[in-house]
Order: sequence, then structure tokens, then C-alpha cells
Amino acid sequence: MGVNIKKKIQSQLLRWFDKNKRDLPWRKTRDPYAVWISEMMLQQTQVATAIPYYERFLKSFPTVHHLARADLSDVLRVWEGLGYYSRARNLHKAAGTVVTLFNGLIPDNFEDLLTLPGIGRYTAGAILSIAFNREAPVLDGNVTRVLCRLYAIPGDPKERKTEERLWSVSGSLIPKGSAHSFNQALMELGATICTPREPLCLLCPLQRFCSASKQGKPEAYPKKESKKEIPHVEAVSAVIIKENRVLLRQRPPRGLLGGLWEFPNWETEKGNDLKRSLKSHLKKEMALTAKVNGLVATLKHTYSHFKITLHVYYCRIPNGKVPGKWVPVRDLHQYPMSRLHRRIADTMAQT
Repeated sequence: MGVNIKKKIQSQLLRWFDKNKRDLPWRKTRDPYAVWISEMMLQQTQVATAIPYYERFLKSFPTVHHLARADLSDVLRVWEGLGYYSRARNLHKAAGTVVTLFNGLIPDNFEDLLTLPGIGRYTAGAILSIAFNREAPVLDGNVTRVLCRLYAIPGDPKERKTEERLWSVSGSLIPKGSAHSFNQALMELGATICTPREPLCLLCPLQRFCSASKQGKPEAYPKKESKKEIPHVEAVSAVIIKENRVLLRQRPPRGLLGGLWEFPNWETEKGNDLKRSLKSHLKKEMALTAKVNGLVATLKHTYSHFKITLHVYYCRIPNGKVPGKWVPVRDLHQYPMSRLHRRIADTMAQT
């Protein structure tokens, strides 16, 4: 693609973005900390969902110093419901590093940004270009789709050769002095016009330059990976109550839902007697001889890699020491939980 065409792409896209960009809260600041928070949230979350979380997070932790000083449990509580909790844990850990090693200043170079937990090539490029107006490329799902269609790039974007080509193209398009707006414009185009299905080509400022559009098959790009069947898990959970207190356990700090609190629960084989399975797990895993009573609820939830049906039962145990923490039912809202276990807690609060 020639120099003149590249300049036309730049000017057309910037002009379109100036007139059509959405009014989003993170676009009202160039504060690197706020940009970082927004980019971490938007990695796995739609814009409409992220907005209230972004505003609430910055209200709770307005600066990197506030975040670094906060208890991780408080950070997870503010993040609760947004999912992919490793993002919150990484933010908290990285904030401590920024305060300790970088005097509380978000780094303004790739090398230092990439040393922070949770920051990879894309997030570093987004922070550098949006907050510091550095000519650093970005390549998220939206930008990948736009570039694959604009240049009719074949191949799987997740394959190394194709991915490196896309990074190169993304960097080559950035106009000098306008990285802040241009990278956001690319992302905005992919989010609102060049969508995965039924792209609005007639409204696209780059249609006349788009190779995929000229071929008449923009939706053929990028190459789609075959979807794998999501496994389904059956599980049982115990609600153990004593004197208006309920027994909770905290998950390990790393891994799925790390650091969150939950009601004791275990996966069970399909077809098993559910009450017997729960009683067996309580005995084996927590050394508790329990009486399993009535069903509280049967809850279904979909995670990124599996689906779960959780059968929740009231249980009674004899007096004595238990592994876990007794929490007053009225205080359950103070403990960060996954959406699935929050539903159980909400049920307890209503009874």
C-alpha cells in the first residue's frame, strides 16, 4: 500500500473518529493510571459492562498509591462480578511494584511496562499511545479484525507469522503525533462498524481502501478458529449454618477465582446420588460428619472454559472445630465472591 493511500487511511479514520467516537469515561482523561485500569477491564469485558466498574474502581482507588495500600480482598470485592479475577490480582500486585520501584509513576516505556504483572504487548502499547501519545502499536480483537479485512490478510491471527505481520501493519499505520487518537480510532472502528458479523461497510470510512470489501466477503476475515465443545460439570455445595453464621472457605490466591470466598463445594460424577456425594466430600475433604438436608437451589453458570450445574444443600454438623470461617449472614456482602456463590449468599440474606 503506497504512502499516499496510507495517509488517506490515516486522515479518513481520524476525521471519522473525531465526529463519531463514543462518549466513554476513560476518554476524558490522559492519566496513565486511569488508562491502565480501563485497558485491563476491557481485555475481557464489553464496554457497557465495564463503565460502572471503571467508575466504581476509580472512586474506591483513585490513585496507584490507594490501590497499592488496599487489601486484596477489598480490591476483589469492588471487582466482583466482572470476572477474570486474575486481572484484579495483577492490578493490585502491579500497583505495589509501581509504588516501590517507579516512585508511584506508571512507566512510559515498553521495557518497564512489560515487567508489571498482567501487562503484555497490547496493554503496554495502549498505555503508551493513549496516555503518552507514543507511536506504539496496538493489536486487540477489534484492531485484528479491521487490519485483516483492510489488507485481506489470510491465516489464523493467532499463528505467530500472521500475528507478527499484523503487529507490523498496526505500527506502520500510526501517523506521527497522533498515536493517541489513531489507535483508539482503529479500536472504535472494529467495535462499532467493522463488527464480527454483518459489518456496516457502507458506513465505514475505509471502505474504498478495504481489500476484503472489494472481494465482497469481509466476514471471511479474519480466519475463524473452530469452536471446541464446552464441557459440562456437575457439582454439589454445602450451606452450613449455626446461630445466624454460615461457613465459608477462601480459594487459593492463584488460579480460577483466586482469593474469592465461597461455600464448600466439589465436583461430582454425573449420575451420582447428590446428597451422598456431598456428605462424602464433607467427610473426606473437611473431616465433617454432616447431615445433608433440603435443597437450597440448583444453579447454572457458564465460565470461559466450562459450564457448571451446582446443587446447593442445607447441611448440619455437630459442634466442634471446623476448617473455614464462620461469617454472620448479615456480613456476607463484605466478602468477595464469584457470581455463582453470590447468588447463594443473596438467597441466605433473604431468608
